[in-house]
Amino acid sequence: MTGFAAAISDWARETEGAFEAVFHASAQEVFNAVRLSVKDGGRMPIKTGNLRRSFLASTAAMPSIKEGAATFPDMGGASELTIAGAPLGSTVYIGAQAAYAARLNYGFVGEDSLGRTYNQTGYGFIEAVSQRWPQIVAAEEAKVRARFEAGPVPQSV
Repeated sequence: MTGFAAAISDWARETEGAFEAVFHASAQEVFNAVRLSVKDGGRMPIKTGNLRRSFLASTAAMPSIKEGAATFPDMGGASELTIAGAPLGSTVYIGAQAAYAARLNYGFVGEDSLGRTYNQTGYGFIEAVSQRWPQIVAAEEAKVRARFEAGPVPQSV
């Protein structure tokens, strides 16, 4: 067993609603973490914020790269709704639309198609988060478990 099902504990598998809550919380944390700036403890370089805004979550397919110098609106709220509505067992795709995302993530040495020369080290913001998947699931499971064990929220009269 690999991926999400392998990372989650028996408690979450056996507790009604917990499995889905951990799934949604973990996917949301991946979305948030990959977009976290270097300044705030993440690995994403932020100059204008356009790269961060270009990230989307989808349950249909990996977001496609938009060639050219596109300016992206912040779709974080829409992505949050996509993640929250993702059916249990579905795949949540998280990806950048900015054409330069790969260059900033992996680095680039050489001349690009416009004749510009680069010797740019990659930031590895995608791999850094994906390597933490088991820890993200464990942390989100602990948060969900604490909510479940705290019981229902009292209703005011």
